[in-house]
Amino acid sequence: MGAAMGAAASPPMEGTVGEASGGPSIAISLADRRLYLTGSDGDVRSFPVAIGRPGVPIPVGDSTILRKRRNPTWRPTAHQRRDKPSLPRAVPPGPNNPLGKFALDLGWPAIAIHGTNEPDSVGRRASGGCFRMLPADIETVFAATEVGTPVRVVRDPLGGSVPERPAPSPTPLPARTLPAAVRAVPPAAVRPQPMAAVAASSMPASSMPAAPVAEPPPAPVADPRCATVTAPLRRMICDVPALALLDGRVRGAQERFLAGIADPAARAAASYDLIQDERRFHERIAALCWVRAGTEGDPAVAAAAQSCLTTALGRRLTDVAERIAGLRRGMRLAGEP
Repeated sequence: MGAAMGAAASPPMEGTVGEASGGPSIAISLADRRLYLTGSDGDVRSFPVAIGRPGVPIPVGDSTILRKRRNPTWRPTAHQRRDKPSLPRAVPPGPNNPLGKFALDLGWPAIAIHGTNEPDSVGRRASGGCFRMLPADIETVFAATEVGTPVRVVRDPLGGSVPERPAPSPTPLPARTLPAAVRAVPPAAVRPQPMAAVAASSMPASSMPAAPVAEPPPAPVADPRCATVTAPLRRMICDVPALALLDGRVRGAQERFLAGIADPAARAAASYDLIQDERRFHERIAALCWVRAGTEGDPAVAAAAQSCLTTALGRRLTDVAERIAGLRRGMRLAGEP
């Protein structure tokens, strides 16, 4: 509810005092209107949220979960009651409570992540500054976080770098015996092949058209900034060989592409586009794989960040390949009369 989170709120839930260390983190994108929950294992899940309606200030930056409340009481602020005098002084837990069943109070005054009694508002600009979630989603986030969990709110989209969760492996079905009636059905007659297919299958291998030769993977190129970089995530990419290899392959693909552009103006334009893509990528991983300053040496923090970065860099390899293909198409079209 945004300003709905007054100072005189319900007491904190027992057992939630203390700082989270090496645990989950939350990133909220105002552009996406989604909350991204990164687990201790680096796995990322995203959920839709309602954000502040037009004209309502929305906090941006870093904070933490200060308090967790189950079945919270909503107490409208003085400002809200001035705008709407009919509001009660307090709304107890229940189906009419605007906070729903769960609330995570953040470090900004009167701002929380909470449920809602208006699920249709989720995904829209509809709140008083807070971040509303669907009842099942806030219950999931509430259970997965703790007091001290870091929260980062950004204006830019994060969806492009959020790793997709792998699809579960299909469970093999047990073998079944077909009914006798089905077993008795004779197999269908073999359909004749089209003449083109027959001709192709009868052609000698030497006369078949050769498949296009795949371009070999690019040689990794080291990041020249590794000698001096101090930012925790970039330092981790430089120091962990597996991450450095993924990052180097991205850099190698970009450099090979740029080296093949003969026109200096076209090469400069493509280089600028790739640099802007890299800047946006680092902004996204800074939110998704965030390492709080001073916790870099914690093995759990490092493991979660490495897992997050491995997924993000693997996805970036694909994104860069698609970006380069798009730039090539654009240059071909520009060169046509």
